[in-house]
Amino acid sequence: MQMETKGKCIIFSAPSGAGKTTIVHALLAKNLGLSFSVSACSRDPRPKEINGKDYYFLGIEGFKEQIQNDAFIEWEEVYTNNFYGTLKNEIQRIWDSGNAVIFDVDVIGGLNLKKIFGENALAIFVQPPSFEELEQRLRLRSTESEDKINQRMSKARKELEYASQFDKILVNENLDEAIETAKSWVEQFLKV
Repeated sequence: MQMETKGKCIIFSAPSGAGKTTIVHALLAKNLGLSFSVSACSRDPRPKEINGKDYYFLGIEGFKEQIQNDAFIEWEEVYTNNFYGTLKNEIQRIWDSGNAVIFDVDVIGGLNLKKIFGENALAIFVQPPSFEELEQRLRLRSTESEDKINQRMSKARKELEYASQFDKILVNENLDEAIETAKSWVEQFLKV
């Protein structure tokens, strides 16, 4: 099967805790001609996160400076002074390498990217099997305060309303099945 990767994008979006990052990492390991688009953010790294691998950690002022320099394809202020965005030079780097870009972005970022890339993008919404399961997954992470969990759950309620605006909805009830379904969709999209 011949793949057409240059100029194409795969967008994974979901509420926090739905499993999109796990699915994206699994797809990257399958040699599908994908390269991960490292997003930029204004927050500090979490334990074990690496600058340039997990995110480009720019800080608030650094992020605002890049906005002024028109360095982003898209960006948003997810929470007050908590910015995330996609750098133009990151996308070009991946396409220049001959790969398709795979994004792991929040829901609004995913919709923004879908608008920008149009038919050259496959936008997949990863949905938890239930709202209760999503909350349980966030709690099992043990990385966030109760306030942060409540904030994420409130945001997730709104984000779930956008699912129908994506090309595909992937219900992540069984992780192995979700990965195989996502792989099938990606391979179909990248076929010439």
